[in-house]
Amino acid sequence: MTAYQTEEEQIEALKGWWKENGKAAVAGIVLGLGGVLGWQAWNQHQHTIAEQASAKYEQVGMASSQGAIDSAIKQAELLITEFGETPYAIFAALDLARLHGEQGNSAAARQQLQWVMDNSSEQGLQQIARLRMARLLLNEGDHGGAQTLVDGAPADSFAGEFAQLRGDIALARDDREAARKAYEQALASNVGNADLVQMKLDDLAVAQ
Repeated sequence: MTAYQTEEEQIEALKGWWKENGKAAVAGIVLGLGGVLGWQAWNQHQHTIAEQASAKYEQVGMASSQGAIDSAIKQAELLITEFGETPYAIFAALDLARLHGEQGNSAAARQQLQWVMDNSSEQGLQQIARLRMARLLLNEGDHGGAQTLVDGAPADSFAGEFAQLRGDIALARDDREAARKAYEQALASNVGNADLVQMKLDDLAVAQ
């Protein structure tokens, strides 16, 4: 739960960044194209799309917070279909994965997480999707699939989280020494939920 909350905080930070800087980033891209489409017309078009996608995403969040899960799922699916090129589609896909997971539909959750990994241009969101996908596979007993995802992760600020997950996979395989080393590496890499990782290390020591 702590790891999930930490990831949600990172997602919220990225949402905030997009609201503050997204339009400027798009503007820079368009100006780099030399104004082929006409800056004012293109900017207005993109602004309209962003406004519509944002409104749709707010509907997803409102339905989810009110417990209308079926409605939230439908709204998120519609957003992805209509505004798949926007960052809001990525956020909606992560929400969909969470909602499907809460309903016990892990296959649908994995599908959405894979979509984020394949379509997001933001490495942080790709990494969060990869982590959650690996956890789903681990929970389903697919240790090899989870290990493959973890091994394929790029080295970045999520190194601690992936090290912790390597420890969890090793522990599930009853390889306590590998688990211990992975948890120690997670702590050394400033894992976000250090207290939980330390508890896992302490449990290993007691078991030994």
